[in-house]
Amino acid sequence: MKTWKIIAVAGFALVAVALLIASAFAYMGGRGIYTLHGTNTATGSYGAYPNGMMGGGRMGGMMGGYGTTSPTYSGQYGQGCRGWNGYVGSPNTNTGTPKTIDAAVNVAKQYLASLSNKDLTIDEVEEYTQNFYVLFKEKSTGLGAFEMLIDKYTGSIHPEMGPNMMWNTKYGMMNSGMMGWVTGTPSATMTVAVDQAKANAQQFLSANYPGTSVGNVDTFYGYYHVDVLQAGNTCGMLSVNGYTGQAWYHTWHGAFIQAVEL
Repeated sequence: MKTWKIIAVAGFALVAVALLIASAFAYMGGRGIYTLHGTNTATGSYGAYPNGMMGGGRMGGMMGGYGTTSPTYSGQYGQGCRGWNGYVGSPNTNTGTPKTIDAAVNVAKQYLASLSNKDLTIDEVEEYTQNFYVLFKEKSTGLGAFEMLIDKYTGSIHPEMGPNMMWNTKYGMMNSGMMGWVTGTPSATMTVAVDQAKANAQQFLSANYPGTSVGNVDTFYGYYHVDVLQAGNTCGMLSVNGYTGQAWYHTWHGAFIQAVEL
């Protein structure tokens, strides 16, 4: 392939990634991100990732205010578990009949079958006012693999934005190899231990959602998935970066309705 063609392909790939990142942040309004600066946290860039994943500087700053000397809150938070979970964007205005959670489970099963990966399984499907959430795990390790969302009206399934795309060092878009940012074998052994991740998550919740607490924690490649409880019941979720300790609340679900474990 000629040199100018290689440069053109690389340029198009870079633009595609930039557009995808920009779209995710535009959808989320840049909210729900909280950076802790202390034990096991980063204060400069994403250089704490293996192989310098995502680099640092401009990208690191966009992801939650690195380089400051105090906890950084990005945006304001809504009613949390008491209301819209700080939902960013316009609520669904579709007046049709939403899919049932059983229909969502079937969609998730069909998607799983299409992957032809016998090591993957569906752990649970959760219904929220804005979408269905699906957690996929690896059978061989018990680790979280990736997270998907299902549209409540069309039944379409797509990767969840946020940590699932930006922090997942094995299944996320940054490990696609398209830009060569991640090399080597992804690992679930991270510099932020699970107890520290829980502490970071609780610190975030206490500051933003008084009366809520940390529930079940699932380990993914590059981050932790944390259930958020209110009065002992699930009401939302957040993720904690396994290398920086940064907490990212999932502001796009709406209010929790029910869950099915498979």
